[in-house]
Amino acid sequence: MYKIIGADQKEYGPVPADQVRKWMAEGRANAQTKARAEGGDDWKSLSDFTEFAESLAAQGPAVRPSPPKIGALDAEKFAAEIMARDYRVDIGDCFSRSWNLVKDNFWLLIGATALISVISLGMQFIPVLGHAAGVLFAFLLWGGLDLLFLKRLRGQPAEVGDVFAGFGLAFGQLMLGSVVAHVLTGIGLLLCILPGIYLLVAWWMFAPLLIIDKGLEFWPAMELSRKVVNKHWWPCFGLFVLSLFVGCAGVLAFVVGVFVTLPIALGATVCAYQDIFGTRPTTSELPSPALTPPVPSPAPTAPANGGPTPTTQPEAGSTLSSLSPDIELSPAPPPETNPTPEAPPPTAQS
Repeated sequence: MYKIIGADQKEYGPVPADQVRKWMAEGRANAQTKARAEGGDDWKSLSDFTEFAESLAAQGPAVRPSPPKIGALDAEKFAAEIMARDYRVDIGDCFSRSWNLVKDNFWLLIGATALISVISLGMQFIPVLGHAAGVLFAFLLWGGLDLLFLKRLRGQPAEVGDVFAGFGLAFGQLMLGSVVAHVLTGIGLLLCILPGIYLLVAWWMFAPLLIIDKGLEFWPAMELSRKVVNKHWWPCFGLFVLSLFVGCAGVLAFVVGVFVTLPIALGATVCAYQDIFGTRPTTSELPSPALTPPVPSPAPTAPANGGPTPTTQPEAGSTLSSLSPDIELSPAPPPETNPTPEAPPPTAQS
């Protein structure tokens, strides 16, 4: 028996191995989907289970599509929608998922992070224009690196060259965003420090990804990021500070360690971005109705003459009768508990 983590971060199961293979055949689970055998302690990718190797080979690479681009006019609606449904920044969960992401894509993410770090540092040594180049290209380079992390998080194929995707996808907007963010944040830090810290959290965490991932112009992206972050500014601030601490902690390990800790810090921010701004499952990705526990029918009314209470048999073709005989429904939990869904995951977890 196995438990599966869906893209909605909920646990599904326990279910037998055949059910997991069925989900894989339906595209609901792939090699990156996290699973745990009953009685086990660790969550592992399905690719680590030898019993599913044949099913994964038959499935081929599973790719989760990128969310649709949004226009500047839709940014306000998107911000209102996110704040209406609310969101939660779970710092521990973001770092846990980031660690798994880096571990599963170690050389790709380590190498890409090292490449961007060396380029960014090298630009500072360019005579006269070094600092200006850093300001101009910051969002282009680090936004492209974030996009690489995001693609792997979504289970999409990626390569080191993707870190330069911003030069082709949103060159002008990323450059403008970088300049405006540097100038206004710098002014805030010089004049009163606190406004600068506020803008660092509000803009620098998510604005580059909103430009390159959602196709927004720089100012709508920065405003969207600010408005959404402002709703839960302190948890976002906590993630920002801890990411800085983790990213710089590698310096203590003979400097080279930063190439390991920095990807973990970046990955945590990207995980938070996906949780906040990522698209929700569409109707076609929702759990299969055939495996969803049916709504109980009202209890039959006892006859007035005191005769035996009639029993109601499920209709042919109803949800209850269509359940597989090996699926056992659990009784409804009390209101104060959080039930574990037993429906299949809404989409493949990367």
